Amino acid sequence: MTKPMATREGYGQALVELGRRNERVVVLDADLSKSTQTVRFAREFPERFFNAGVAEANLIGMAAGLAASGFIPFASTFAIFATQRAYNQIFQSVAYPGLNVKIAASHGGITVGEDGASHQAIDDLALMRALPGMTVLVPADAHEAYQATLAAAEWEGPVYIRLGRPTVPLITSPDKPFTIGRIQVLREGEDVTLAACGHMVKVALEAAEELKRKGYGAAVLNVSTLKPLDRETLLHWASRTGAVVTVEEHSIIGGLGSAVAEVLSEECPVPLIRLGVRDTFGQSGKPHELLHHYGLTAGNVVEAAEKIIKRKGGRNGQSDA
Repeated sequence: MTKPMATREGYGQALVELGRRNERVVVLDADLSKSTQTVRFAREFPERFFNAGVAEANLIGMAAGLAASGFIPFASTFAIFATQRAYNQIFQSVAYPGLNVKIAASHGGITVGEDGASHQAIDDLALMRALPGMTVLVPADAHEAYQATLAAAEWEGPVYIRLGRPTVPLITSPDKPFTIGRIQVLREGEDVTLAACGHMVKVALEAAEELKRKGYGAAVLNVSTLKPLDRETLLHWASRTGAVVTVEEHSIIGGLGSAVAEVLSEECPVPLIRLGVRDTFGQSGKPHELLHHYGLTAGNVVEAAEKIIKRKGGRNGQSDA
């Protein structure tokens, strides 16, 4: 993979690789296999592919049964359907018994675009984080989605993988294995920490470059595992820079910003600004228009970073006055 791709495409490619490696891997879909990219697996391993139809509760129930029988099921559908239509089944049949089900949720966030609010999952990470024992992954690009899918297959227990619809630039190395529970430090800096997940990691990197031109050093953290959160790395950079900005394509309630706030308030209280959707529903529009509308551009991150640097007292805690 060298060209920009959607994270769901990295997922689809990884499934084929997993199918070749392990006969216990099975894939389920809710009649969206072309969109979720499970069609790749279906073509090569039709005997291990199951279309549950437009019936997400059954999809999760089937996956739970297969996991209880020793298989490693990847249940795939859109994020809005996985979490809004099948939450009770995920709670009762997957999380509570701790079954080894992998839930791959495509089309997460507002970048679903013109499909509108009814198809935009902006609270899925909050819902999944709240389930005991659920691991929550948000890959930043197709490379990371590929590696995260391989890692999820090796991880014992339920995993939620949030994937996206749009094509996004490749920013991680294709050869770097994905370690669940570890933050990847993409850039070091001393004035502010930018913590992002999913598509917003690229935005954070663009913001860091603009901040450099303005004379500020920004550390950029790729928080691709929201749960379990890498508290050690987060605390190191929060303490070192003294200020944190979180960026997520999700409600600021219950997602990355909340996870970071919980850790900082307990162990390292520093100024924090959370950028995300602020307690409102999405709406129809082109992805870039929606990101601009909801304040999720590199310019918005730069503005927040400059604001919080001033709040803590300037560069490295020194007054700019």
